[in-house]
Amino acid sequence: MPLNIVLIEPEIPNNTGNIGRLALASGSNLHLVKPFGFEITDTRLKRAGLDYWQHLNLHYYENIDDFLSKNKDANMVFLSSHGTKKHWDITFKDNMFLIFGKESAGLPKALTEKNEDKLFKIPLYSEHVRSLNLANAVSIVIYEGLRGLQ
Repeated sequence: MPLNIVLIEPEIPNNTGNIGRLALASGSNLHLVKPFGFEITDTRLKRAGLDYWQHLNLHYYENIDDFLSKNKDANMVFLSSHGTKKHWDITFKDNMFLIFGKESAGLPKALTEKNEDKLFKIPLYSEHVRSLNLANAVSIVIYEGLRGLQ
């Protein structure tokens, strides 16, 4: 019942390392879409992922088009602060792809506009918070997904 965590152009190595650890702990696959805001050999990535990185089911893609073409038949949902539906309304399925954008800008506008019917958000209850940390957001959605698949 693995889920697929997809990070589009991740920028912060510590976030990616923590998400890698989360992927392994949750039995999920991790998909990383270039360009990255760091080198994959960055010590901060390794430190955050500890010694787990080698055990990940990890996939790399050269860009968004490469990812989409290689997974064209996959069941995908997109997570964005611009979504109108809440993340707990996702009908989670085995092998579903959960797509997250980069820390500074989220998902590309063209991608969100093309997938409005599959666009979800984590609700925020304070006007003083624009968004959650990427690693925290992924954690929230992954464990809601695991709960939904039980």
